[in-house]
Amino acid sequence: MSIGVRNLVKRYGDRAAINDISFDVKTGEILGFLGPNGAGKTTTMKIITCYMPPTSGTVDVDGMDVREHSLEVRKKIGYLPEMNPLYFDMNALDSLEFAAELHGLRGNAMQQRVKEMVDVCGLEAVRHKDIGEMSKGYRQRVGLAQAMIHDPDVLILDEPPAASTRIRSWRSVRSSRNSAGPRPSFFPRTFFPKFKRRATGC
Repeated sequence: MSIGVRNLVKRYGDRAAINDISFDVKTGEILGFLGPNGAGKTTTMKIITCYMPPTSGTVDVDGMDVREHSLEVRKKIGYLPEMNPLYFDMNALDSLEFAAELHGLRGNAMQQRVKEMVDVCGLEAVRHKDIGEMSKGYRQRVGLAQAMIHDPDVLILDEPPAASTRIRSWRSVRSSRNSAGPRPSFFPRTFFPKFKRRATGC
């Protein structure tokens, strides 16, 4: 399982948001994607996760081109964007069950996975609370749990620290991610001094 980016370009008119970048993320690797605001980190994430097409260049996820195999690639990715999309009138459990059902989980398998994400992301105290009544930190935890609910092959978190550093244990997230074997994770970040201690590549 890997991600391959080759000569990626994204232009908006005459402005280049991404200008000819290439990199690889290998199985089991945690890649820190560092850069200032406006460097194209989020745009790159959106292309990898099939939210938008590139102007030129290629992106492969597990050997599949994101333009030719968009639906298959999306099934393999868990993505938490910087602006966390949540339904504020749902409580945490309902939100996770809804996300699980969208990914095809049902019955005992769904309930077990929801329980695991509540534990891993530290949501026990707010599991019956409406998301609209939660603090920003807890909302991000719910978003992280949703991104991991289907046990994705690739995990991508845009600006992740508030979600990932305040949960019970970063180790518990990695343990959950690697329970089925090492898989790649990709975390873009504008400024995160502690990040390099977690990443295997920056």
